[in-house]
This record gives sequence, C-alpha cells and structure tokens, in this order.
Amino acid sequence: MKQLGRNSRRLVAASVLVIGAPAFAAINTAAIVASTLSPDCLEYKVVGICYWLLCTPFGCSVKTSTKVRHFVPDAVVSSYSNTGENPWTEVSMFSSPSGLAQDGGDGTTSQNNQNEMAKFKNADVIGHPGGATFSQFASGSGYVCKGATTAFEPYLLSTLDTIAWRYTVPEMVYPEALIPGRREVGGMTRGNLWGAVYPRGGFLHQTDDYKAGAVVAQRAGDIVTRSAQIHVYLSMVAQPQDGYWPAGELLEGDATTGKWQELTPTLSQSCAVFPHSNAQVQAVDGGYAWALWRPYSCCQREGQTFLGSTDFQ
Repeated sequence: MKQLGRNSRRLVAASVLVIGAPAFAAINTAAIVASTLSPDCLEYKVVGICYWLLCTPFGCSVKTSTKVRHFVPDAVVSSYSNTGENPWTEVSMFSSPSGLAQDGGDGTTSQNNQNEMAKFKNADVIGHPGGATFSQFASGSGYVCKGATTAFEPYLLSTLDTIAWRYTVPEMVYPEALIPGRREVGGMTRGNLWGAVYPRGGFLHQTDDYKAGAVVAQRAGDIVTRSAQIHVYLSMVAQPQDGYWPAGELLEGDATTGKWQELTPTLSQSCAVFPHSNAQVQAVDGGYAWALWRPYSCCQREGQTFLGSTDFQ
C-alpha cells in the first residue's frame, strides 16, 4: 500500500505537469523547422538578369542567368523574462543563469494599479535550424540564395553580454538613446509607439508584455546585423560576392531590411514588421520567439567572370 501511494503521487505530479505545460510559451526545433514553409515570408521574386563571361578553348561568350530576391530565415530571436528559460526548449541551456547574469522579470512595487513598469527581457539570437527544409521548399520557386548564419550557432546570448545588456554601458549616452523620437519602434505621433531601439539592452518601460518582448527582439536583431558593436556577440553579416548580394542592416519598421515571423506564444504562417496590428497573445511566462527573415539577392554562376547585372525595377 505504501508503494502504491508513492506511485499515485508520481502520477498526479506528472499529470499536473502535462496539464500546465500549454499555458507557457515554448516551442521545439521540429516546429521551428516546419515554420519555414511559408510563401508569405519567403516572398520569392525574379528581379533582374546577371551577365557572365564564359571562356573556353574555342572562344568567349556572354551568358545570362536570372537574378532573384527572396527572404531567408537567418535566426531565431528569443525574448524572455526569466533567465535560463528561453522558450526554444532545446537551446535553453545556452543561457543558464551565471554569477553575472541572474534573475529577470519586471521592476514593480507590487501594486495592482501600477502602470509605469520597468520590464526586463533576456535575448538570445541563434542560427535558424531549418536551413535544409527551407532550401528544399524555396528551390521549388527557382534558384536559392544562401543566408548568413549557421544552424544552432549562438550569435548573441544576453547572459554573456552583461555589461551592455543589463547596465546599457555605453549605449545609455548615445544620441539615439538621449534624443526622443530617434530609432523608435512605431511613433508617438502615429499612436503606435512600442518602444525605443536604443539603448539596446534588456530594460524598457512598456506595460504591454508582448510589445516589450518585440522591442527587445528588435534590439537584438539590430545588434547582430551590424559589425563592430560594443557588445559580446557574433555578427550575422555576409560578404558580397559575384552574383550574390547579402542582407544589410536591420532597420525597425522597414520590411525591405527584414521581417519577423512569430513562433511562440502563437505560431504564425506570415511575417510582419514591428509595430503591427496582428493579434498579440501575452505569454504567461513572459517568453516570446520570432524567426528573423532577411532579404538576399543572387543569380546562378554561368561563367568565370561576373560582368554585372540589370534590375527590372
């Protein structure tokens, strides 16, 4: 009877865990890989013609190939309240709490009527795991451009970027952080201000948790798509090559520089920029994740020497 009681308690505990799990924002690698099958995010277009000089023992000739442009899911950007609890379950161990990066969550006086709340979000930028699936999907439209990242590669872990992320040093004194109206997600005059990109750290004043998570994700994306930033990170910047034009710097509100596909707490089949008017589900545990899709252009090599390209527009 004593053993039966112990087993019963284990069964009840397991049931509670199973029942409680859907209330929290979490996503696994399989779901992230499947999310790459999105024509809306891909946005495949034929945009021009490339010219190549092909030389053989019998002479030289000019060959052409189609120039295409499409978006690539470069990274999964997670923005979450509790240190060590990245909603992408398989990589949560990358950002475990440390002596320099512990705790998280909101700054509050615990009053029900409080409206001015300082929120804190950790952020991780990790190479998107769906490269092979995406390439197979995109190849159905034509030639496919390669992205700038490696699957599962950590490009930014805020737990390792403690000085900049938690104390906003030195970005608190940048002009973008001191002058209102510069580098903002949305705008006060437009009535859709979600927050400022600078200083690019984990703290901001925003009562809406979803919007706070989105602004922090935008900050993380802003850092990793640029070189020589005063942060601990790896740059997601590819070098141009003959017949290859990689994505540039991410800019808030500009879909031509990158767009976001929500992965959790809801999984979307479309992409958008921040701010947007789509349904915004608040995560119970303050954890959010988006796939960052960035635009690339390329054409298939048809000769030894690249002569240039012509765009239709």
